[in-house]
Amino acid sequence: MVELRDLAMRARVASRRLAIAGTDTKDAALAHVAAQLRQQAAAVSEANQMDLARGRESGLSEAMLDRLTMGPSGIESTARGAEHVTSLPDPVGRRGPWVRRPNGLRVGRQRLPLGVIALIYESRPNVTVDAAVLCVKSGNAVLLRGGKEASHTNRALTELLRRSMDAAGLPADAVQMVPPGSRDEIRELVSLTDLIDLAIPRGGEGLIRFVAEHARVPVVKHYKGVCHLYLDESCNAERAEALTLNGKVQRPGVCNALECLLVHEREAPTLLPRLESKLLEKGVELRACPRALRWLSHARPATEDDWGTEYLAKILAIKVVSSMDEALEHVSSYGSNHTEAICTEHQDRAERWLNCVDASCVLVNASTRFNDGGQLGLGAEIGISTTKLHAYGPMGLESLTTEKWIVLGNGQIRQ
Repeated sequence: MVELRDLAMRARVASRRLAIAGTDTKDAALAHVAAQLRQQAAAVSEANQMDLARGRESGLSEAMLDRLTMGPSGIESTARGAEHVTSLPDPVGRRGPWVRRPNGLRVGRQRLPLGVIALIYESRPNVTVDAAVLCVKSGNAVLLRGGKEASHTNRALTELLRRSMDAAGLPADAVQMVPPGSRDEIRELVSLTDLIDLAIPRGGEGLIRFVAEHARVPVVKHYKGVCHLYLDESCNAERAEALTLNGKVQRPGVCNALECLLVHEREAPTLLPRLESKLLEKGVELRACPRALRWLSHARPATEDDWGTEYLAKILAIKVVSSMDEALEHVSSYGSNHTEAICTEHQDRAERWLNCVDASCVLVNASTRFNDGGQLGLGAEIGISTTKLHAYGPMGLESLTTEKWIVLGNGQIRQ
């Protein structure tokens, strides 16, 4: 049986060395990761095929199998993500701004790593690499607890990561895999207050709530991604179609996929039949409010449960609203603070949407699929936070550091 305290203690020791490692050394480790991913692509793909075969046998949905897949293109994308993180500025040690106090003291802040991060996640094996490279670059050790469904792939990737750490002269124990087991082991892991500095759960709502309810360490979380797109009065029809299809169909099983479409009543008669035809071609099931059903031929009536549901599948809820006020009220009532978009030709309404909507990412005339660390310029992300302490939205390098006060004097004493 894995001794979790021993793994966490080894991570704590490794984190002290990693925290003071130079940028060049950390970047060398990440460059080695990218090279190893390409050199070992066949072995990683083989391990992934084992997980996919087991997933099909156990009845995983197509959306979940999509999240589990890490073929050649996914491996190459992950390698490029590691290289991009290498190119980003190192936040560790950054100082400022400086303020000179009346007594002559110079006061500022300096960024430092959080320490040891426990990442608890499901399905997506690329998260293993994305999280590790972000943690290494930001000077943090990481304990990776992936799901059983990706165990073969995660094991192959973790071995690759540890070899890269060793090749760069960094402690391999800064990246460790916690073998998947029972929920009791998760409970034990997030209770190690003397060894774990932050827990980040990524996966279904049940997993995230379990971690949040049982953790004794700080938790950054998002329970679900209920993402809306509001098609405003006089919006561009072609743009509305493109945003709807991309948000719902491109990857329906991810947290930034579109789950609910809000349509202004004046646009419903023309937009809804057009959208229905395109969505049905892509195999999307529609669930609509009574007003929307007037303009849809193949939708089923929506129930109260459809508002606020994260389907993670080819299902889309549709509601006709009489005004932007009603759209904003719906988002406020049923949104999950994740991603909210508007399609509009009016600058004043765009500004109102940006100012009034409370979500980790608010978009104007852009797909909800852009709420992603790589798409927003962070490189890989370790997760998307819908809590506001200490991060909101995709978490990149800076979100994995904190600040300490530093004071420079020349002998001042407090009076």
